[in-house]
Amino acid sequence: MKTLYLDCNMGAAGDMLSAALLELLPPEERPGFIDELNALGIPGVEFTAQPSVKCGITGTHMEVSVNGHTEGEEHHHEHKHEHHEHEHHGHEHHEREHHHEHGHSHHHSGMHDIEHIVSGHLNIPEKVKSDILAVYNLIAQAESHAHGVPVTEIHFHEVGTMDAVADVAAVCLLMDRLSPEQVIVSPVHVGSGQVRCAHGILPVPAPATAHILTGVPIFGGKIKGELCTPTGAALLRHFATKFGDMPIMTLLQVGYGMGSKDFEAANCVRAMLGEA
Repeated sequence: MKTLYLDCNMGAAGDMLSAALLELLPPEERPGFIDELNALGIPGVEFTAQPSVKCGITGTHMEVSVNGHTEGEEHHHEHKHEHHEHEHHGHEHHEREHHHEHGHSHHHSGMHDIEHIVSGHLNIPEKVKSDILAVYNLIAQAESHAHGVPVTEIHFHEVGTMDAVADVAAVCLLMDRLSPEQVIVSPVHVGSGQVRCAHGILPVPAPATAHILTGVPIFGGKIKGELCTPTGAALLRHFATKFGDMPIMTLLQVGYGMGSKDFEAANCVRAMLGEA
């Protein structure tokens, strides 16, 4: 049985997952896949896959630029989005604001906008569209639960921006391309401590992330900071057949998707494809 095992010993974010899965494609197919991503028609978005080294291990970092701007300095996995005038040292999930007077001046996106972009603009198979929208719905439901407002009032400052749509679309397309028969995900390292967001200082894992990971084995450890983002959590939740230890399998290919920040441990998601 074709099996994908995702090692999330340093958490997960959308860009780390897309980079790890990209490395599972044959090397000669990767540039063409990046070209495919760039031809999707996500407004203003350009993907580049760059070599990255963490703790002596070589992997790939997936960078997304929006209208020529990369997301500034990415603090670890969370996107900073310096081209937004309301920069909050943002973590992709907390920059949610549902005051409508802000919504009109600051390019916020709600689920309706995401559905419009995905269903109306992207040149991808219907199955992949439904995967993307399912992942976004998990995030929206979690934000709704965490903040006590209806899903219709959830406005993503950052999850809804084009680069996050790009991360989710890339992972969903790669999962469709690789088409594993089962996806087993390790217990997820979420980090520890606190995270600063638009609303103040929150505990790690952030409330939305914790909600998405309900029923999933997680652990904290000594590393301070947010290792698993809501986008990463939602992607894992959507695609995992089960969470647990690596099964016995004949290993065919290994991919390393790197985060931006450096820690004592290699900051990566490791994707292992094999036959169980």
